[in-house]
Amino acid sequence: MTLLVTGGAGFIGSAVVLQALAKGETVVTLDKLTYAANPETVGLLNRHPAHRLEQADICDPVAVTAIFARHQPDKILHLAAESHVDRSIDHPGAFVDTNITGSFVLLNEARHYWQTLSGARRDNFRFIHVSTDEVFGSLGATGHFSEDSAYAPNSPYAASKAASDHLARAWHVTYGLPVVLTNCSNNYGPRQFPEKLIPLMILNAIAGKALPIYGDGKNVRDWLFVEDHADALLTVAANALPGSRYMIGGATERDNLDLVTTLCDLLDAALPDSRFRPHRQLIAFVADRPGHDRRYAADFSRIHRELGWRPRADLNDGLAKTIAWYLANPDWCAACGEGALRRQGQAR
Repeated sequence: MTLLVTGGAGFIGSAVVLQALAKGETVVTLDKLTYAANPETVGLLNRHPAHRLEQADICDPVAVTAIFARHQPDKILHLAAESHVDRSIDHPGAFVDTNITGSFVLLNEARHYWQTLSGARRDNFRFIHVSTDEVFGSLGATGHFSEDSAYAPNSPYAASKAASDHLARAWHVTYGLPVVLTNCSNNYGPRQFPEKLIPLMILNAIAGKALPIYGDGKNVRDWLFVEDHADALLTVAANALPGSRYMIGGATERDNLDLVTTLCDLLDAALPDSRFRPHRQLIAFVADRPGHDRRYAADFSRIHRELGWRPRADLNDGLAKTIAWYLANPDWCAACGEGALRRQGQAR
């Protein structure tokens, strides 16, 4: 079976690609190779003989059609997206282009390709549209997002992903394209670009730089280890019925301040000789960002009930593994460029 993974050179995408290759699948990565596609990650993927990289823009229908024709994918996992809320506030146009127009192009070209298939290949084809719990807005102190939650996006990023979700659903209902939607909670783990909260805090702390936290630090996120998310997506690709939808969560809620202090304590243990210990002294509160959602939490009971998936990583173990990876891979971090470390990088 051939999987086409858009955004496969990025953080979540590369985890999906590596897991799929380990399972013996043939994988084609379609990636524009923007700032978030680290050259070290691309090199890692390309060392696998069953992996092929296609550098192209999902907004280019000619390129997308040619890639479909060349590789004849059996399933598409659509992860390519602009995903950082801070960037969406500063430059929303890029999010409209990639997340909305790019998803439209990909859905449309996938529909034409799927219509050329027959028999079992047509029946088994799936288009997995990967999205975020942010499309549902902000929760109060209790409750969880479910597959039936109403849309209420509050950032340009969330709005662009909400629009792409609606397109994916419409292409299933109107054209019959066998689409499956997933909405995940906050991911963390190895190879995450250092503008995001956890890697930025790790790298800043190692360097003795400030650890900026928005507002009062009480914004709550449900944290999902990226390897668990990749496992969920491959489970969905293999087993989900067309038109189904699944929330994918980590069952691990933490407010930002608690998360960062936990990271500091783990770094104290990992770096006993650091002159910046205790790392908690580096924490600095900064002005909150516009439209900052207070709380997210995902109810993953449906995917557990129907497909048998549940998250396995304990948060402290996952954070310790993440810290160990960044400490062991300074060349990967250096390839991200200094610009990544100048952003505030707060939790989405």
